[in-house]
Amino acid sequence: MSRRGPLKSAVPSNIVSPVRRCSRTACGRPAVATLTYVYADSTAVLGPLATYAEPHCYDLCAEHSERLTAPRGWEVVRLADASAPSRPSGDDLEALANAVREAARPQQRAAQGGVGNARDADPMEVARRGHLRVLRSPDS
Repeated sequence: MSRRGPLKSAVPSNIVSPVRRCSRTACGRPAVATLTYVYADSTAVLGPLATYAEPHCYDLCAEHSERLTAPRGWEVVRLADASAPSRPSGDDLEALANAVREAARPQQRAAQGGVGNARDADPMEVARRGHLRVLRSPDS
């Protein structure tokens, strides 16, 4: 009795398309989003294309994902595509400024010769636990 390995029983790759297609009938366009229904919450969730196809999810092309409607009484939740370029927000700019300030601090501490503890070097720091720091609000 011969044992067949998984590669011998698999479908040849030239028959199966490597591109996932839209789940809508008669639509052959490539899928760009995945639709999942949460029946308990009466919600349809449309998000970026899932990593792999699942039996209870539907892959949709760009046109069908834009025109998606849900039954009356249902809510449609559209999740943002993380791979799409986004404009920097005020929070992003503030985080960048804080990172620049933080990068400059070790040079200041080295110039002080390591005298005193970290709270002496940073008046905004209230407490420290491991690598986490509690900072005072700039308003107080």
